[in-house]
Amino acid sequence: MRESGILCPISSISSKYGIGCFSAEAYEFVDFLKESGQSYWQVLPFGPTGFGDSPYQSFSTFAGNPYFISPEQLVVDGLLSVHEINVFDFGNNSEVVDYGALYNNRFKLLRIAFDRFMQNPDPEYADFKEEEADWLVDYGLFMALKSANEGKSWIDWDVSLRTREKEALEKAREEYADTIEFYSFQQYEFLKQWKKLRAYANENGIKIIGDIPFYTAFDSADTWANPKMFLFDEENIPTKVAGCPPDAFSADGQLWGNPIYDWKYLKKTKYAWWISRIEHNLQFCDVLRVDHFRAFDEYYEIPYGEKTAKNGEWMPGPGIALFKEIKKQLGDVSVIAEDLGYITPSVIKLVKDTGFPGMKVLQFAFDSREESDYLPHNYDHNCVVYTGTHDNETTRGWIENINEQDRNFARQYINSIYTDYGAFTWDFIRCAQASVADLCIVPIQDYLVLGNEARINHPSTLGTNWTWRIRPNFLSKELAESIRRMTKLYGRIPKKPKEEKDDKEEKK
Repeated sequence: MRESGILCPISSISSKYGIGCFSAEAYEFVDFLKESGQSYWQVLPFGPTGFGDSPYQSFSTFAGNPYFISPEQLVVDGLLSVHEINVFDFGNNSEVVDYGALYNNRFKLLRIAFDRFMQNPDPEYADFKEEEADWLVDYGLFMALKSANEGKSWIDWDVSLRTREKEALEKAREEYADTIEFYSFQQYEFLKQWKKLRAYANENGIKIIGDIPFYTAFDSADTWANPKMFLFDEENIPTKVAGCPPDAFSADGQLWGNPIYDWKYLKKTKYAWWISRIEHNLQFCDVLRVDHFRAFDEYYEIPYGEKTAKNGEWMPGPGIALFKEIKKQLGDVSVIAEDLGYITPSVIKLVKDTGFPGMKVLQFAFDSREESDYLPHNYDHNCVVYTGTHDNETTRGWIENINEQDRNFARQYINSIYTDYGAFTWDFIRCAQASVADLCIVPIQDYLVLGNEARINHPSTLGTNWTWRIRPNFLSKELAESIRRMTKLYGRIPKKPKEEKDDKEEKK
């Protein structure tokens, strides 16, 4: 079935509360998707963010971002007043996320709601804590300890806590019981509000594409609570960390610093943690995009303490065995394999063996010096085509910045007669929509024809990433109609059962 969707992280939605959240504007965005003839909303990871504000370096791969909790829904639930919300400053620029203002004020607001909630908790709250206990107990304690240690990474905590000595953990649970409860409340409200929004999306024909980073962040509850799962020594200090080797773009390679999985141990557990992680994330979404898919085939590990990635080596990943176990325990799971970058024949085979669709990024196609697998005439239907991703320039920014030879190649290939970069951008989108790929995903910035001022993330940089937001009231009915016309033209609006029946009757 041919379908299409729009990529827009929750954080980028317009709202009155400093960051996109599960407020009225999120429901309006679903309405916009429906009016535009879309079938998918790709939202990126949901996790709580830490240093660098990246959802790919989260404090937990199971938890949701408390910034996404809608204050207005808490008002409806009787946990806050409008006056209490207005007391706090969440930033004064409607187009930019001010993470500093959020960090300083959002938790204070949520604390007021929590204190009121605990006077008369929802009947479902106790059930939630019991159902999610496998990860929630450790997450709440981790966040409480992190707060008590002035935000320091767990590797810098007292050795008894770092190595999870039983008596130290029991004492901490008693001492920080109230703070632990506060973090449980946040997760309850997050999941309750998101499930409501997701149900609204599904009822309107919109499926959610979520995202699972391959690695966990080192400074995370996942890592601290599951030391056996990683290559750590007896004091829970890493022996190896993740990165990628030197290449033409980086003489030192990239030293990411994420902990490396102990795949031998995970295999003995029948990949229990990964199974649990995927099952949990299916509460959030209908389809999972799995980031850095090539690492399931081979990953690059670097000795801990190295200053560069030069002295690492490639190691075998779990391969198809993991995905066979996932299918055995969970059945068929809808996955998109992020198979970008330097891909070896064994990675190509793994993607093919899983049957998952891979990704084709149209911006990668137009190198006039060589033939590219990203050119649409080389696509198989079982793939997802993107104009660009959250890690790329916007399409308009890309058009402005590529060299003239590549720009002319792109113009010839997509048959664009326009010198205006806005019209060129729409022709670029048209090329993706017209391709044989089963699914076409376009970042919302491309439909808005915005330049790199609207770029979401620039990998390996800090300071300005994950801050862009849609301007209030910027998604017009006229834009929705333009998107819908193109989507319909290329057969990407699935027919409803009644329409299919009418077509059959006409043919008779």
